[in-house]
Amino acid sequence: MRICGLTSWNLTPREAVAIQRELAARVEARAPLTKCTLIAGADVSYNRFSDVLYAGVVVLRMSDLAVIERQGVVTRTTFPYVPGLLSFRETPPLLEVFARLKSEPDAIMLDGHGYSHPRRFGYACHVGLELDRPSLGCAKSVLVGRYREPRARVGAVSPLKDDGEVIGQALRTKIKTKPVFVSVGHKIDLPSAVDLVLATCRGYRVPEPTRQAHLFVNSLRREAAC
Repeated sequence: MRICGLTSWNLTPREAVAIQRELAARVEARAPLTKCTLIAGADVSYNRFSDVLYAGVVVLRMSDLAVIERQGVVTRTTFPYVPGLLSFRETPPLLEVFARLKSEPDAIMLDGHGYSHPRRFGYACHVGLELDRPSLGCAKSVLVGRYREPRARVGAVSPLKDDGEVIGQALRTKIKTKPVFVSVGHKIDLPSAVDLVLATCRGYRVPEPTRQAHLFVNSLRREAAC
């Protein structure tokens, strides 16, 4: 896959904040997703204060959610762990993985936030812009904003709001579990992002693309520890 190269990664945290504010203006958040044959799930695993990162991408076929490709890297980062700036740790190794893919996913789902970010430019926005592909975030916890609990049925949603603005949706994917938090990354609107998460759930709280990516990066960690 082609990488746009919009970001210089040798940055201080202050410079990274300025980049987020600049690139946030380029995010496209109103385009319905009209086609998705292949979907990629992406995740990065690491110990909180470690500089060793395990990045992985798993590509699934939408028709049956079969895994058709896995790629991963183990690398080191020089960017510190700073809440709100995690994409500057996690995006570079993921771009390295995406560059290795043989398949061409139509959309990318990331285990993290996109627009639901203090500067409206989370991890999913950064990856989507760098790849120029539809992308969305599906996070397991709230970074910013408030919501009311969705109704107790699969598919129920409740707006995630910050300062009166809808920045995502709390989505019930499984009964008697906490919702996930869906937000736009790039080149997709919020209803399409929610629909894509629901279409890829298979009885777990977390949708298959990011669930499979999570399993994969944890396997990379186990292999490295042997």
